[in-house]
Amino acid sequence: MITLSIHKFEEGIVNEDAVKATQKWIAVSDGAGGGGLFADLWSKYLVEHLPDEPITDYQTFDKWIDGIWEPFYNDCEELAKVEGGMLLNKFYDEGSFATIVAVWEDGHWMSYGDSVAFCYDRASDKLQNSFGRLVDFNNPPYLVNCKDPLKEVGFKAGQFEIQKDSIVFVASDALAHYILMMYEVAHREQYEDELQEAIDAQTKDSNFIRAALGMKKVDFEKDVIEKLLNCWNVGNFKKHLHKCWKNGLIGHDDYSIAMM
Repeated sequence: MITLSIHKFEEGIVNEDAVKATQKWIAVSDGAGGGGLFADLWSKYLVEHLPDEPITDYQTFDKWIDGIWEPFYNDCEELAKVEGGMLLNKFYDEGSFATIVAVWEDGHWMSYGDSVAFCYDRASDKLQNSFGRLVDFNNPPYLVNCKDPLKEVGFKAGQFEIQKDSIVFVASDALAHYILMMYEVAHREQYEDELQEAIDAQTKDSNFIRAALGMKKVDFEKDVIEKLLNCWNVGNFKKHLHKCWKNGLIGHDDYSIAMM
């Protein structure tokens, strides 16, 4: 099991991601600080309260969130009351936001938002993922709110085919985009249309794809998977991703990964 999480490459800021691995599951939650309050607390709360039984459908997911949100809301309401005024009103109006993705030991996965589950089989060089097309990272993610109803359209679930050579992992959005992008660049003949579609979107992600396509050759297992597996500690993880960022391959964000 590997769990690693770092904040953006700046001093004195809070990491709004949360990551956890148990014998039963791995999970990442990306707290969205662009709206609401206490995103870092909400992401941590979600991964701390994940059940050991797989969540395989929207009704189960909705029931799980419905069963856990209230103590968090009450605690954060008290924190906001201490600050008072505008902060309290902001919490009442907006609540707290985060994504969630998890994979259980039997290969069942679920996601809400743009954090992504992966299963890479070394023997076949096949990468399964929970997300879809690279260009979809440009869309605003669905977010779990501590006070508002969920949207069924934002929920995804499935089951990976896990082989003896498989590596199963979850990652927050910027790192997930990098991983999926690098896999598609390593197999560019197969994903030519999807890569072009994402370039044509003319977003910041388009620039990362151009930079990756400019590399001489990408061996996905050696250049991406092995390097992540060798990041045994936060220092190595930070050094590796800082290099990716400097090379124009990854967005500037909090980065989190859990592997099993």
